[in-house]
Amino acid sequence: MMEGGNNKEEAGPSRGLNFNEDKRKEELEEGDSEEDEHNQDPAADIITTSYVPGPLLSLKDQIEKDKEDESLRRWKEKLLGCLESDLNGQMEPEVKFHSVGILSSDFEEINTPLPIKEGQSKSVLFTLKEGSEYRLKLTFSVLHNIVSGLAYTNTVWKAGLQVDQSKGMLGTFAPQREPYIHMLEEETTPSGALARGIYTAKLKFVDDDKRCYLELNYSFEISKGR
Repeated sequence: MMEGGNNKEEAGPSRGLNFNEDKRKEELEEGDSEEDEHNQDPAADIITTSYVPGPLLSLKDQIEKDKEDESLRRWKEKLLGCLESDLNGQMEPEVKFHSVGILSSDFEEINTPLPIKEGQSKSVLFTLKEGSEYRLKLTFSVLHNIVSGLAYTNTVWKAGLQVDQSKGMLGTFAPQREPYIHMLEEETTPSGALARGIYTAKLKFVDDDKRCYLELNYSFEISKGR
């Protein structure tokens, strides 16, 4: 049901970052023209597919590497979007979801604080008219380290039968003081008598390392259109 686009600048992966290599790539991309695809090394695809992630490093350790290089240090701070004084050396990233909102032409924005209260998952969080357009909005914070490849799955049931499952990638995010606000792509509810009624759903967020940060069970309703 949902696909997401990121409206924040993405950072690097949560495992050890090769900042020198990334910076050189950035400079080459800015200064060189694109090479002919036929001239590329045929082994490039093999190298890409056989990539093995490096060991997990704390963000503080990643910033302190090569800190004598002033331009590289500034580039790291810009990329990571955080200040060194905020870091505590914790290895594992943490993602805290503050709210989930829904925007629709049928009504003004509705926001639900997270985590939801006990029993609230069984009550209808929002009602949409059939054939209406809507978007979901997520507000969350990233702490301690970079979270790499944050993705979601959204599974929907009606009358106990699974009717939809969608997956999407939010992206890679660095710790920062201000929360991220992420808008998912616009969707349209189904139409027709069979589409109306109450649905249950589970929204789940995991990263590249299979860490699960949230499992949100909720209910919503599709009602008759105008």
